[in-house]
Amino acid sequence: MTDKGKAPSDARAPQRRNWADVGPRLVSAIVLIVLTATALYLGSYFFSGIVGAVYAGAYREWETMVSRAPLTPAGMVLVGLLALSGLAYPLVGFVGSLVLVFVACVVAAFMGREHFAWRAAGLVLFGVLIAGAVSMRGESMAGIWAGVYLGTVVWMTDSAAFFTGRQIGGEKLAPGISPSKTWSGALGGLALGAGAGLLVWVVLTDSPWWIGLLLSVAISILGQLGDLSESAVKRHFRIKDSGDIIPGHGGLMDRLDSLTFGIILVSIVGTMHGGFGAVAEGLLYW
Repeated sequence: MTDKGKAPSDARAPQRRNWADVGPRLVSAIVLIVLTATALYLGSYFFSGIVGAVYAGAYREWETMVSRAPLTPAGMVLVGLLALSGLAYPLVGFVGSLVLVFVACVVAAFMGREHFAWRAAGLVLFGVLIAGAVSMRGESMAGIWAGVYLGTVVWMTDSAAFFTGRQIGGEKLAPGISPSKTWSGALGGLALGAGAGLLVWVVLTDSPWWIGLLLSVAISILGQLGDLSESAVKRHFRIKDSGDIIPGHGGLMDRLDSLTFGIILVSIVGTMHGGFGAVAEGLLYW
């Protein structure tokens, strides 16, 4: 029996949204932005070393996720080789990085056939991302602006998707992959990410605005696809977060997933338009 004078408390009653994790997320985001901006500004071996170390740390999470076991000495070798591939790029170029990734894949082959495909996929993916990020930065000021542009689109997309989705809610985007993501969040992230990217494009370059808009939209969409792709991999291995190194965000893979396809797109567009030695210029100046 229910009291007719009181409204029944059922699932239809509005639920308070939990914003307790916003504080740690904001603090972590600020720290990451400062570190990224510093690395971009200093460039050279500092930037390549940081990029190599960060993606090597992401592969460490990949390795423990794939093997479902703590990191072994052989796994540490893979992490170390991937980190060195970042420093090898400014020394001997893409070929040097490629050789180290290949050596890492050979080591992975001797670690057993059971997880080799996943190990090799992770090594190749993170190796490509290291080379792509370092080639984008290059040695010119254009590399800084390219990094600012890419980071703005990706991070504004992430932030807008998080806040819009949590505030508005609504229909799920891909409930079988990531139950927390919504269409409202995806559209909000696309709108703000593309808009912020266009603004940066107009301020930093004299290139046609519509090229900046097309690239910003593509990077924003690819950023969300990268997020979903990582969620699908984690769901395959039945884990929630790739790690807990970043408060409010999880692991390095959780933070870097949105950059994955963006870095690849930027590298392809910049190389095709400006040449292998002028990726940033090829991206920004049309």
